[in-house]
Amino acid sequence: MPSHTVSFENTENAFAYKDGKSLRRAHLLFRAMSHPALVSVGIRVTTWAMRIGLPIEGIIRTTIFRQFVGGETLAQTAPVAAMLGSHGVQVILDYGVEGGGGSEEACEQACREFLRVVEYAATQPNIPFISIKVTGIARFGLLEKLDRSVEAHAGPLMRRYEAALASLTDAECTEWGRVEERLSRICATAADKGVGVLVDAEETWIQDPIDVLTMLMMDRFNRGRAVVFNTAQLYRHDRLSFVRDSVEAAEQRGFLLGIKLVRGAYMEKERARAAELGHPSPIQPDKAATDRDFDEALRHCIGHVDNVSVIVASHNEESNLLAVSLLGERGLAYDHPHVHFSQLYGMSDNITFNLAKAGCRVSKYLPFGPIRDVVPYLMRRAQENTSVAGQTGRELSLIRRELARRRLKK
Repeated sequence: MPSHTVSFENTENAFAYKDGKSLRRAHLLFRAMSHPALVSVGIRVTTWAMRIGLPIEGIIRTTIFRQFVGGETLAQTAPVAAMLGSHGVQVILDYGVEGGGGSEEACEQACREFLRVVEYAATQPNIPFISIKVTGIARFGLLEKLDRSVEAHAGPLMRRYEAALASLTDAECTEWGRVEERLSRICATAADKGVGVLVDAEETWIQDPIDVLTMLMMDRFNRGRAVVFNTAQLYRHDRLSFVRDSVEAAEQRGFLLGIKLVRGAYMEKERARAAELGHPSPIQPDKAATDRDFDEALRHCIGHVDNVSVIVASHNEESNLLAVSLLGERGLAYDHPHVHFSQLYGMSDNITFNLAKAGCRVSKYLPFGPIRDVVPYLMRRAQENTSVAGQTGRELSLIRRELARRRLKK
């Protein structure tokens, strides 16, 4: 049984990878993000400036891009991944282009890029996973139509999905077949190369076909080890039951469930759309309900750890400590092969690096891509740091504590 007590208060561990200049730069950035009005104006100005072609890429590159992104190219991620590896931290590599293309040419190009990322990850000792979005390889409108049809039928998800396929035209069926073939191609290559594929969760009104497609890939490729992982956003009030149903389905079908647990990334957008359409909100009534369901999903997954490979993708200190505690209670090693922790690059270093110091399997989610392509991702990071209660304040207090510790040490 593990005996190491995990604490997230050690700032020396948390920021050992940052020199004084980098730490002071992070302090300035998080100070700016602690002002919601400033962030709101900055997002609007940045979006406008990019749209009309103003030369602001240099400013973005030296500020928010440097904090949250691994580089513009795969090659530029290499020194970041190596640096993280030297501290016992692995990498989830993400081509950070937001989905929503639509043309067959764009979808094929995205598929080729995902395959290139898989091939690259397989050559690196510190990159066990890549992350993909199905909206990169599928037309958004097709996903919407399938989701609406799935919702219109009754019964288990797979049965509703099969009924929904009948609502597609012949051309749409052919198009959907190409989507499935693209995802299968990515997963097959990943299985062959020993790389895991994390399928991101997306908006609720396209999520059902993504869930089914991911489950089909797990049934095909997660035999003996987890290659494909679905993502459950626990800020949705239906996701705890979804996680339980997924565990049961995997056990019945005899494959290893891969599941990444997150709180979620589209809360404001989801609530606004539900209100506009007069639909019930898919979002939990409050943060306490989200926290409760996240932790319960975590208990359920670790309780079935022989058949579930879970990624605890959370910036919540209590949930990460709960996962460590559950491992201890079950007499499992902190580096159990079916339990992995992850946080976003540039955030919650006190969690990541202290988990690594304790011997846990932990990674940073590391996006890369041209600045113009990853701006939507960066805007979400800025919004998240202002909207998540206490997140920016916690980051600032830890950075200040480490700066003070270093001054005293001199």
